[in-house]
Amino acid sequence: MKKTTLSYKTIILSDVHLGTEDCKIDEVNHFLKHTHCEKLVLNGDIIDGWSLARHGGWNEKHTRFIRLVLKKLEKRNTEVIYLRGNHDDILTRFLPLFFGKLRIVNEHIHEGAKGSYLVVHGDGFDAVTMNHKWLAILGDIGYQSLLKLNRVYNKYRAWRGKEYFSLSKAIKARVKSAVSFVGKYEEQLQSFAEKRNCAGIICGHIHTPDNKMIGDTHYLNSGDWVESLTALVEYDDGRFEIIDYKEFCRRLDEKTRLKALQKLDAGEIDLAPVEEDDLELNMPLPFAS
Repeated sequence: MKKTTLSYKTIILSDVHLGTEDCKIDEVNHFLKHTHCEKLVLNGDIIDGWSLARHGGWNEKHTRFIRLVLKKLEKRNTEVIYLRGNHDDILTRFLPLFFGKLRIVNEHIHEGAKGSYLVVHGDGFDAVTMNHKWLAILGDIGYQSLLKLNRVYNKYRAWRGKEYFSLSKAIKARVKSAVSFVGKYEEQLQSFAEKRNCAGIICGHIHTPDNKMIGDTHYLNSGDWVESLTALVEYDDGRFEIIDYKEFCRRLDEKTRLKALQKLDAGEIDLAPVEEDDLELNMPLPFAS
């Protein structure tokens, strides 16, 4: 049976952190498999080189993510833009790289309906990441420890029949220094976009999805696939939307039910073979274990 998909002009993902235990790999793979787009922007920290260097956590599901991206390139003629982040900064010395419709770069200008949008991961506006990498790595180890505690806590919540709750997001929302950091980060990006004469800026890095105006600048943060499980999507009319995984699943289920009802009303039975696009690309990858 032909799979149901949701279509967008552009999809922007950031901070997937492949190679870590807390990457929500099943969810992001499901999202990639059931979406079509003309352009896919992978805006930094897609692969977590820091985590892989410490202990490694790559598995077949993470390899599948890469295959799904390559499938979009090969089968759907999708343009793929990969921007380096701070966790995959090993790429910096080799940039820019161009392989047909795949580009690996430091920054990108996205032409939207309302003007140009500067796309950057955003770590360049984080003083700790830029000036004290050892401190950033130490902070990342602390963050990973908090995520481990989060996993244990949410197993208990699941046992009690309660929904997932993010401890780190709750802490960030309550600690004044964290709130102040996010505010300054957004202001710096807004100022940078103005200097580049861009209508907006698209970033990631801080794992805080957002879609708002700061002054005259459209500020967009695509979030992450560790806690927020969000993507930034652009429609054909130029509208941007932050969509979280739950809402994506709801819309996908709704479209699937509608298609089934339409076939039932038409007296059709779907005996179509599986699309070639649904099959795995059986190609070796350097990340495979």
